[in-house]
Amino acid sequence: MVSRTVGTGVATLGAVVLSLLTVPAHAAPVAGPDTTALRKVLRTALSQGAPGAFARIDDNGKVHHLAEGVADRSTKRAIGTGDRIRVGSVTKTFTAVVLLQLVDEGKIKLDSSVNTYLPGLLPDKRITVRHVLSHRSGLYDYANTLFSPSVSGFEKVRNKVFTYRRLMDLSLAKPLTDKPGAVYSYSNANFVVAGMLIEKITKKSVATAYQNRIIKPLKLADTFYVHPKNTIPGRYSRGYMTVDSTGKKIDSTQQTVSWAQSAGALVSSAKDLNKFLSALVQGKLTSAAQLKQMLKWTPVNSTQAYGLGLRRRDLSCGASVYGHTGTVQGYYTWAFTSKTGKRSVTSFANTSNNGTVYATVNRTLESTFCG
Repeated sequence: MVSRTVGTGVATLGAVVLSLLTVPAHAAPVAGPDTTALRKVLRTALSQGAPGAFARIDDNGKVHHLAEGVADRSTKRAIGTGDRIRVGSVTKTFTAVVLLQLVDEGKIKLDSSVNTYLPGLLPDKRITVRHVLSHRSGLYDYANTLFSPSVSGFEKVRNKVFTYRRLMDLSLAKPLTDKPGAVYSYSNANFVVAGMLIEKITKKSVATAYQNRIIKPLKLADTFYVHPKNTIPGRYSRGYMTVDSTGKKIDSTQQTVSWAQSAGALVSSAKDLNKFLSALVQGKLTSAAQLKQMLKWTPVNSTQAYGLGLRRRDLSCGASVYGHTGTVQGYYTWAFTSKTGKRSVTSFANTSNNGTVYATVNRTLESTFCG
């Protein structure tokens, strides 16, 4: 499911409060990317079951393209860094940017109750917009119900179209997992709420918001919100989901991703994601004040923290990188940039339900930013 393999992590309320008040300084990436190690990582992923894998690095004007394996198991077409892919929860960062732009415009407040804007939606009026964007609302992640077991669950919703309200009904059928604001607990329901807020405030679709506020200004040629269609336009990598018990792969390319929507339904490319994240941390998409809010961190574990729709990864060389991971059935994506936005990477494997591959491709961040 979207970013499920990252782990949830738990923090005490005191740690959360401290993290929200302190934005630590982190070292910049050292040396240059280790492309030899990167290629080894990609080839290892293939040996572990990924049909294909790639990494594109944009490094202060220099571009590195590394790709191994195939984008299509039937035609044997080689995978390439220019292929369009389903980016899963990287969508959450786009969604958060739109909401922060609305904060800049005075149309919504981070610390106001969600129910101020969507009356009666949530069972606890203490849940704020900030809680939703930082996964601290306590809303149950309905994906846990939909995708248990994972493959048969996916087949039931592969071509289904949900309303936002139906997704929230699935979440609210379970009690809150904790008090609002208490701890980080990853839930796709949070960014369904975020999508609902965008549509309520702008009176337009999230597709229009992404297009007018991010895609068009940044000239992102490969980024689309295709929902509720179940196809990917142009040249793309097919996705292959591993069947839990047998290791067999099913072609999961065709899907509406309606179960995720504003939490994970974007299609994009490595070039576009690198450009987007670089622009974000360089302050080209929000005011400095809202970017500062986005970078207020809640601990996830010893090497990760979460801001507002944004992850921070702390690497072995002391560098910290900002971005998001994404998992949609058949697609694993990592999109991260340095603190300055001068070095960005998008790495990808066209598989899912394969924790070994996930752990392997995760190492592309070390090779990219630690050299």
